[in-house]
Amino acid sequence: MHWNRGGSGSKVEIGAADRKRFGDSLDNHLEKSPPTALRVMDLKEKDRLSVPSTSSGKQPEHPSLSNNKCSDEESETDSEESDVSGSDMEDSSWISWFCNLRGNEFFCEVDDDYIQDDFNLCELSNQVPYYDYALDLILDVESSHGDTFTEEENEMVESAAEMLYGMIHVRYILTSKGMAAMLEKFKNYDFGRCPRVYCSGQPCLPVGQSDIPRSSTVKVYCPKCEDIYYPRSKYQGSILFPSCKFHNKWSLHLFKSLTLLDIDGAYFGTTFPHLFLMTYGHLKPQKPSQKYIPRVFGYKIHRP
Repeated sequence: MHWNRGGSGSKVEIGAADRKRFGDSLDNHLEKSPPTALRVMDLKEKDRLSVPSTSSGKQPEHPSLSNNKCSDEESETDSEESDVSGSDMEDSSWISWFCNLRGNEFFCEVDDDYIQDDFNLCELSNQVPYYDYALDLILDVESSHGDTFTEEENEMVESAAEMLYGMIHVRYILTSKGMAAMLEKFKNYDFGRCPRVYCSGQPCLPVGQSDIPRSSTVKVYCPKCEDIYYPRSKYQGSILFPSCKFHNKWSLHLFKSLTLLDIDGAYFGTTFPHLFLMTYGHLKPQKPSQKYIPRVFGYKIHRP
């Protein structure tokens, strides 16, 4: 089996039906096979894999500029905000490519050395199907026995690779190197800002509501009001409206500011934002002093 990351498209071009089908395929595989039986391939017979998947579906091929069916304004904006040019991505690692996919901006790049340390991957082989092949895909390891894979197995390996990377990622971001990488993303507002008016655009941090995979999607935690919100991404628009027209750039920007619906919260965990603020205590803001007061014709509403 030979995988080609070349081609066009982006994560958002994958339809919702395809995402659900791939997710259901992974669920069915996990139900049919006990975790200890999932390592069906010998470690010495790993294959060259080079295309990942999204949380619940098949990833797009390696990015390059594709024909856009939307208006010229959308095409111009997309070109300005494109992930990485195809020529730049041809020589990139799987990890770099995956983290630069549209919609994956919350992920940081995990060091290869961290992944290659078996201690850091303890017990993951019992939780991820096609573990050996998924690990090869993540590390760009050469192998030669993948031609026997069926299309369904190919999809399973793709889904397994993203699942495995997510489960490694949640461990990595609790290390000093991982936190340093997330600190840079925090400073760049990659996780977004709190939507609450009185938080005055406070930068947020990603958080999961559960440490169990496939329980809930990722949310963002505001250190100021100490509440969680659905994240918003400028790259999620075409999931819902693949071929629309826009009257102006503002409507296009609003259209692209849709919630991240498909990133597993377990890939960030329940611990990260709080340990992050303990580590970088100077970043913890003061609680907001203002509070919204509802009024009717200028009078405060009586609260029993």
